Amino acid sequence: MSKRVSLFVTCLTDLFFPEVGEDMVRLLRRLDLSVDFPRNQTCCGQPAFNSGFKQDSSMLARHFLEVFEDAEVIVTPSGSCATMVKKEYVHLFDHDPVYRARIKAVAERTFEFSEFLVDFLGIEDVGAAYQGRVTYHDACHMARALDLRDEPRKLLSHVRGLELVEMDRPDWCCGFGGSFSVRLPDISGAMLNEKLRRIMATGVDTVVTSDAGCIMHMAGGASRQGKPLRFLHLARILAGEVA
Repeated sequence: MSKRVSLFVTCLTDLFFPEVGEDMVRLLRRLDLSVDFPRNQTCCGQPAFNSGFKQDSSMLARHFLEVFEDAEVIVTPSGSCATMVKKEYVHLFDHDPVYRARIKAVAERTFEFSEFLVDFLGIEDVGAAYQGRVTYHDACHMARALDLRDEPRKLLSHVRGLELVEMDRPDWCCGFGGSFSVRLPDISGAMLNEKLRRIMATGVDTVVTSDAGCIMHMAGGASRQGKPLRFLHLARILAGEVA
């Protein structure tokens, strides 16, 4: 088992939710892993890729390779960014077999946080405790592109004092979709309203998910509508840094 983990923190975590990255480091160190943070890392390129700017996203993919190629294992708190690295990067270099092979090798060493804990390390119980009832939101890229649905739930099932209450269609999109929410705000808003309705129907006041973009979008909508909901990244629960 690798003892050195390189943290790919992602843009939204870095800018808006730095505590998520800090919680990841705390937990990984408690599991007797050393964690390094390459300081010259930057965006994975997904916003450019989703908007059709493949040349710009290719530049960022090359930069990611330069930063992380020597890493033993790369762990990120975002299924969305993990999808970009694991699923999309190789297609940016279909014309360049050498770069494609190098990117593919790095992609195979890149893991979303819960995937790393459950599927790579084989750990489901990290010794966490949280008193309360929560529901879990499946972020789109994580559930659909990476097929990571069970991993976060396995981890939550071992959190002492936590009761998981499943909402109707937990994989219903929150409506964020990166630039989708900016380009099509009416559709995005309607999707968000339906998501919040399903959350409220559970009777819980805390929502756990694994992607900062979903947290930002749902928390903003709940705040504007005066809904008393709390949104937490899975790492916050597992690190035991919230009450």
